[in-house]
Order: sequence, then structure tokens, then C-alpha cells
Amino acid sequence: MPELPEVETVRDGLDRLVVGATVRDVEVFREYSVRRHDGGPGSFRDQLVGRRLGAAVRRGKFLWLPLDDPARPDGAPRAEPVETPAAALLAHLGMSGQLLVRGAAASGAQDPAATAVLPADPEPDGWQHPHLRVRLHLTGAPSGARYLDFVDQRTFGHLSVQDLVPGDGEPASSIPAGHGSDLPLLPQPVAHIARDLLDPNLDLDGLVRRVRRRRTQVKRALLDQTVVSGVGNIYADEALWRAKVHWARPTDKLRAADVRRVLDSAAEVMREALVQGGTSFDELYVNVNGESGYFDRSLAVYGQENEACRRCGALVRRDAFMNRSSFSCPVCQPAPRPRTP
Repeated sequence: MPELPEVETVRDGLDRLVVGATVRDVEVFREYSVRRHDGGPGSFRDQLVGRRLGAAVRRGKFLWLPLDDPARPDGAPRAEPVETPAAALLAHLGMSGQLLVRGAAASGAQDPAATAVLPADPEPDGWQHPHLRVRLHLTGAPSGARYLDFVDQRTFGHLSVQDLVPGDGEPASSIPAGHGSDLPLLPQPVAHIARDLLDPNLDLDGLVRRVRRRRTQVKRALLDQTVVSGVGNIYADEALWRAKVHWARPTDKLRAADVRRVLDSAAEVMREALVQGGTSFDELYVNVNGESGYFDRSLAVYGQENEACRRCGALVRRDAFMNRSSFSCPVCQPAPRPRTP
């Protein structure tokens, strides 16, 4: 599943290439991909056509594009964006979801000559990804983008139009700050999601206290999106290896310094992954241009079963964990002793 670095890479691409575009038409090729939208595919289309896409925002593994008010009755978009959009196009990539931008200039540079008037339908180019689920036809994008395609092989991802509601009273996440980070409202399904470790408004001391109050394994706490968002299996394992903490250590037995070291390690590894475009083990994760990330070359323990630990040389161990796997070094990350009754 795409984690924070992958979702942020996609958010950045959307922010550069589709913000300012108006949705001219919507095609839903698989209804299941808009299952979270109340009203079904017809309502999904009706709530998007004529709306202008605002600055891309992310919280954890969710990302969204605020929607300006519909176009004027004459069909032309509004001259200026509304200050506080009431709704947003929300996306969750699930296991294999991709948002692909087509027709944009390779550099993503803004074209001041791009028209803001809805043109006639462009001639179809006939290209269609075999797992294309939803296509937004765009016009007026400063980058020249003509399509925003939602591709999803495993169909766990979804798109919807959601009302924006007050969240925790603080800005939503977005990297870097200034790209939608001051948006005071969140889509309804995101309102309960916690801030992530790269959020400039995160209360790190408060997060350390919340983690230590829980009676669970430290990796389970890292994966709980209501505690801290954006961390998945890959970056949890890498962070715990860097912090020299076993994934099964009980959170209520960890010192505050240990918890902070784990959280700092998770933030560090995700920042490094961002620079490399995220982690791609296959073609299921790509950025908006269809390009893979290459942080998988830097992974120390995840997926490295029976490989030598880069720090001590011991063989990396794989354990069953929540219907998945957890990778660790048996020497650098000694397992905790069982709790006594």
C-alpha cells in the first residue's frame, strides 16, 4: 500500500500539474471505484463537472483537491477561486491506486496563455490503461493537462466528492508548508485521522505521551492512523531498525526517549524516501507521470529476510504480524521478554 512518501509524491505532482484546471467531463468505468461517494457515479460526475481544482492537500494516506464553486451559467469558470471551498475531490489509493496526469508539459511549468474558457471536446486519443477506473477530462490547466486518470488494479482505492468539515482545529497536512497546509477544513472521512510525522503543526511531545499511554506493541501504535498517520508496514520496520527497537516492545514500557527516537527515525526515513520518489516494488505504485520511486534500494530490513544486517551482520528475521510480515534484526532489535501475569 502506498504510504506517506508515495502519497506525498503524488500530491506534489497533482499540485504542480492539475491545480487551476476545470473538470469538463467525468467518465466512471468501474462503479466500485466511487463506492464511497453518496449518490453513485451519476452524482459523482454532477458534483465535479464545471468545478475548478484547488491546491492539493494530504493528511496521512488521504489526499484531496478542494473544489471551487461550479462554473457560471454561461459555462465559463469563475474568475477567482472561492476563499473557503465547501467540498473536495478525495482520493485514497488503497493497495494499487494511481493518479496519472496526461497531456501536461513535461516540466509542469505554468503556461500563462492557457485559456480559462471551456473549449469543445478534444478528439479522443484512444489510449486507455487496462485498469482505468475513472477519468476526469480537464480544461484550463496551466500545465496543459487534459486528463486525470484513476488507475487501480486491485480496486481497493476509491474516489469521492466529500463535504469539508472542521477537523481538530488545526491545519491539514501538506508538504511543503504553503501547498494547502493552511486549509482549515478536512473532508468528512479524514476528520478522525491523526497528523503525520512530517506535519509542521504536529505536537510531537503530545504524540509521545499518547503512544506511551497505550497498551499495545509499538509497531501496532505506529500503524494506527488515529495515533499518527501515514506510516505503513515498510517505514515502520525501517524506523524501528534505525531506532534499535523491536516491533513487539510494549508501548507502556518504553521510555519517552525511546518513543521519540522511534518517531524521529520514522520521520527521517520518510524524508529520505520522499527525495527518491517513494518505494516501488512493482508497477502498482508510480507518480503522476507513471514513474517509479527507487527507495527500495535503500531498505535496510524490510523484505530482506536472511540478508545480513547492515549494522551488525546478523541475518534479518521475518515474523508474522497482523496477516503481514515484520522484518527486524535479532541482534540490534532484541525481542522483549513476555509479560508476566
